[in-house]
Amino acid sequence: MYLGLDLGTSGLKGLLVSPKGHIVGTATANYAVRQPHPNWSEQDPDDWLSAAKAVFQALRSKYTAEFSAVKAISFSGHMHGAVTVDKTGHAIRPCILWNDTRSAPEASALDENPIFRKVAGNIAFPGFTAPKLIWMEKNEPAEYSLVHKVLLPKDYLTYWLTGRFVTDVSDAAGTGWLNVATRKWSKRLLDASGMRTDQMPDLVEACETVGNIKPKLARVYDLPASTKIVAGGADNAVAACGVGVVREGQGFVSLGTSGVIFAAKNKYAPAPETAVHTFCHAVPEHWYQMGVALSATNSLNWLANIIGKKPAELAAQCGTDISGPSTVTFLPYLSGERTPHNDANIGGAFVGLRTDTKETDLVQAVIEGVCYAQRDCLEALKSTGTDLTEILAIGGGSNSEFWLKSLACILNLRLLVPEQSDFGAALGAARLAMIGDGATAADILQPPPISQVIDPTPDLLDRYEAGYQRYKKLYPLIKEAQ
Repeated sequence: MYLGLDLGTSGLKGLLVSPKGHIVGTATANYAVRQPHPNWSEQDPDDWLSAAKAVFQALRSKYTAEFSAVKAISFSGHMHGAVTVDKTGHAIRPCILWNDTRSAPEASALDENPIFRKVAGNIAFPGFTAPKLIWMEKNEPAEYSLVHKVLLPKDYLTYWLTGRFVTDVSDAAGTGWLNVATRKWSKRLLDASGMRTDQMPDLVEACETVGNIKPKLARVYDLPASTKIVAGGADNAVAACGVGVVREGQGFVSLGTSGVIFAAKNKYAPAPETAVHTFCHAVPEHWYQMGVALSATNSLNWLANIIGKKPAELAAQCGTDISGPSTVTFLPYLSGERTPHNDANIGGAFVGLRTDTKETDLVQAVIEGVCYAQRDCLEALKSTGTDLTEILAIGGGSNSEFWLKSLACILNLRLLVPEQSDFGAALGAARLAMIGDGATAADILQPPPISQVIDPTPDLLDRYEAGYQRYKKLYPLIKEAQ
């Protein structure tokens, strides 16, 4: 058996997979995001350990024989988080998450240094790890002085399981300290942000074995002492492995907490001026480009929380068929925006509200606003020369047929819906565990069976295009007003 662990923003998912790639069992455990101040977003790394222990216990209890036969474990993890640990390996402070924008001034200052875009291949976004450490040095000097290593979130689980400080290149690419072309730590980038090479974890490829599980943990959870711990990678890169998106021309759209359009690349081709990310893939000698909208399903979660209903209830109000865009337009900038604006301070907005506006109108506007933000990402990718004719649709939002049909029209792309879209990242992590245990990547990283194909509705394309053009005009107006 192989175990994939997907460390998400809201919870940890564990997926047991057979050597033939069949899903045997799953378990989840949730944890909270803390937002003590505006623009802050944090988690206690020890909450991740508690979640991992709960997932291990649940899998061990329900799938006893299968769990005791696990040969390798690997990970997917949310990117950019600053997990600072002291010499004992304990977290110094809560992890500063990917959607925390407190370090926007520090990121802006880094981005003014021309070596950053040249070597890192990306804009210095506020969500990246490097500006967070500069913020920490300025605002928490006592804690900063204790920093022995800076880890990414999933690497905290690796340390717990193995005792080694290790990260992989796909996750390291989002720190601001990696030379993304050479897949090595850059001393020039580290120097520019006041960090040292010895404060970085060891660097490996996502499918490399870090070591075996600690003997004590193997005994506690009835796992073989020979269980390998494979490095794993950044969530979107690992999700791509889960759905077989590794070669040029392949891509996916993810409707998760954030929204992503991902395009696999056979070579390194940065275009930082577009606010498109260029990162190392979880597959050696491969890269990818990605446009990111910071609030996707999180926008619907926000509205549901205000109204007092569950997000699925709201989405269900729209039914399954589309008939054209809402007269209300929603700008989903609840956490600022990355692609294409790189604006940590912009806020969201509803435009076009009237006395006869109904709850369903707001729900439809939120769904379409997220789709328009994804269209912004697609246009940015196109400007770099990326050409996609169809893409896989994954993530929680892909469970809504209304959302998918709206997205297909707004992107004007065919959407392919996998049979098990919810397991993308966890399955990708299990696949990396297989590769770390000796399987061949080309054999393992295959596309999934497709349950549904959604084509754009030709008669509605002009109307959704007009809706998108209206949406595009609103950003500068909202920016000026705020």
